[in-house]
Amino acid sequence: IECGMSKSYDFGKEAENFAVDYFKNLDYKILARNYFFQKAEIDLIVEKDNVILIIEVKARTTNRVNLPENSVTTKKKKLLISAANDFILKNGIDGEVRFDILALLKQKGEWETNHIINAFSAIEL
Repeated sequence: IECGMSKSYDFGKEAENFAVDYFKNLDYKILARNYFFQKAEIDLIVEKDNVILIIEVKARTTNRVNLPENSVTTKKKKLLISAANDFILKNGIDGEVRFDILALLKQKGEWETNHIINAFSAIEL
């Protein structure tokens, strides 16, 4: 039975749900999911020990094309930074902010994770 949702949408949601569980299991507090600001969307915003992590979730079913973390462009980074600034201002957050990528690879029904800490910084752009 088709419900009109695409497989890629379902896969993306599954990956994001896995990412939420991944960070919860590491005792991170989930602050936001799918945070929108203008044209930007942050997949996940989590916090632990007064450090705010802006998480870009990149999921693939094959690693032959290119590594998931290589698909985050400079334009995407700038959008993430502007959305992060908006979230921080609106919520009065005072803490260290870090931009991480959670690269997920699903093969044979199992998720492999590659948590790239400090994937990029606002300063380098």
